[in-house]
Amino acid sequence: MNNIVMLPLIVPLLAGILLIFFNKYITIQKWLSVIASVLAVVMSAMLVQEVRTNGILTVEIGSWAPPYGIVFVADMFASLLVLATSIIGLTSILFAFRTIGPERERFYFYSAVQFLLTGVTGAFLTGDIFNLFVFFEVMLMSSYVLIVLGGTKPQLRESIKYILVNIVSSALFVITVAYLYAVTGTLNMADLGQKIAENGQTGLLTVIAILFLVVFGMKGAIFPLYFWMPGSYKAPPAAVTALFGALLTKVGVYAITRVYTLIFIHDTGYTHQILAWLSVLTILFGVIGAIAYWDVDKIVIYNIIVAVGVILFGVAVFNSPGIEGAIYYLIHDMIIKGALFMLAGVMIVISGTSDLRQMGGLLKHHPLLGWLFFIGAISLAGIPPLSGFIGKLKIVQGGFEAGEYVFALFVLLSSLLVLYSIMKIFIHGFWGEVKLSKEEEKGSTKGLLYPIAILIALSAAFGLGTEAAAPYITQAAETLLDPSIYIQAVLKE
Repeated sequence: MNNIVMLPLIVPLLAGILLIFFNKYITIQKWLSVIASVLAVVMSAMLVQEVRTNGILTVEIGSWAPPYGIVFVADMFASLLVLATSIIGLTSILFAFRTIGPERERFYFYSAVQFLLTGVTGAFLTGDIFNLFVFFEVMLMSSYVLIVLGGTKPQLRESIKYILVNIVSSALFVITVAYLYAVTGTLNMADLGQKIAENGQTGLLTVIAILFLVVFGMKGAIFPLYFWMPGSYKAPPAAVTALFGALLTKVGVYAITRVYTLIFIHDTGYTHQILAWLSVLTILFGVIGAIAYWDVDKIVIYNIIVAVGVILFGVAVFNSPGIEGAIYYLIHDMIIKGALFMLAGVMIVISGTSDLRQMGGLLKHHPLLGWLFFIGAISLAGIPPLSGFIGKLKIVQGGFEAGEYVFALFVLLSSLLVLYSIMKIFIHGFWGEVKLSKEEEKGSTKGLLYPIAILIALSAAFGLGTEAAAPYITQAAETLLDPSIYIQAVLKE
């Protein structure tokens, strides 16, 4: 059954290749994309259940035993993120059917989406830090296609900045991996964890740890490396922005979490304290951006930055409630950000603008859209009993237990500003004077609310079903808190 580890990776990879040959047949592309995405969701759910039953699963490519061969590792943390990725992929494709348009669909849009999902899934499952770089590049190359597809002026302008930033971060990634290999003689993450535990984390390794924080922080959009994100994520269509907002930054967050709980854990007074400061500054500047803008997309984008800070603060405190809360909040944020970007996209379709000051009264003609947004908004802000509440509560608890009282209170108070920023959209977009009559609306919501409803329902279920989700989250947190579980599962010692 260990081969099930590879199935969520192989399905989008094969689908992406197959879709290349059907670029002129849009209906076939849509059917193939949906079938592949449903298969990926099923395989990912089976993987989660298999890991729940049998513990960490590994696949050694070519039967080369670690640390010499390539290994894929499915612990509960990675498996849950793979499942969330496949769900986001399916709903984004469904949303794209009525929002992307044939001019993009003919130019390999669905193929690029499948390759993006391949890169994200591979990054979560790889047990080798060089292959993490490889899957980052698969993900990024697909995102380059998606961000520029359509060729509008904002897309071309922002894509240059996006590509340049990622070229620099990828070059720094390779350099950092080379330094790590020179010092340790291995790139297998379990072997790295074991060797550093046995030989100690020298000052040079701590410097390498900070370099990795810079590399992954640039990809995850932490302070002060988030400067590229607001413009880049606003430029493409809503279906692409939903994919980017839900998945791309989360891969950077995952990578920081993995290396800072498995490899670089022997100088936490330095490395994790820096991470704590950066996470709080990330929240601060994210909140400032979210409350400053009147652009629907920009408000949601800056709330991605806030969420990245919240999650990484849970990682930085490195205790049981903090790590559990970070996992809860990471999965919650993937789901709810996908939904909110789609909701923002629908609002723009209807009104023809992303400026809140030119919207108003959408609730009158679109009550379902309005209340879906309301549920998404209060979930994002962490209002109980929805999915954002339990994660943030545990992160704050972890901060108090670690003695980081000021930081923990700041994380708690940031929820009020997040609520203000997101409710500003609801108040100005859905309440108030009706700016457009039904006949004056620029587009229709036909077929757009189903994928959003799926994500909002999942978010609500994740919050209300916390007791059912708890064993999975606890199992994931145990592996992160005790690296020996991961190391023994991979190296089989």
